[in-house]
Amino acid sequence: MSDTFIPLIPCHVSGPLGVLHLPRLWQKVSLGARGKLAAGYPAIGGGYDSMVINGLGLNADALTKFVTDKRPTYSEFEAWVKAQPGVKLSRASIQKLNTAILGFHHNDETRASILKAAGYPDDGSVVGSAPELNALDDWTAFHAAVLK
Repeated sequence: MSDTFIPLIPCHVSGPLGVLHLPRLWQKVSLGARGKLAAGYPAIGGGYDSMVINGLGLNADALTKFVTDKRPTYSEFEAWVKAQPGVKLSRASIQKLNTAILGFHHNDETRASILKAAGYPDDGSVVGSAPELNALDDWTAFHAAVLK
């Protein structure tokens, strides 16, 4: 088995707080903190990771430090998020963030690249937004790294 892991929690999955992508963020930062995140995956990237961190009003450095130092379970991570000063967890703020996540679409070049790598034609038959395409990208990478 590989010493690194492709994160397979999709972007459009939430935990009990109801925040989409938060479980994936926890998994990526946790793997990154241990040097176990597969190449090509940033522990905290500029896309959904930053959207969630900024949308909730969290500090990326504090989040990374907590995960690195404490090795939290997901429930411990959510408890830490809830305890952060100024965190935005109202129904309205979570709904706004989740809507932004679900409504994001990749540019044409990114979409075409993901579909080509996964063996799908870029003919309009795959109409997924970025969360679905990101999952497809992960599954393609997982297959190449583990199952091929």
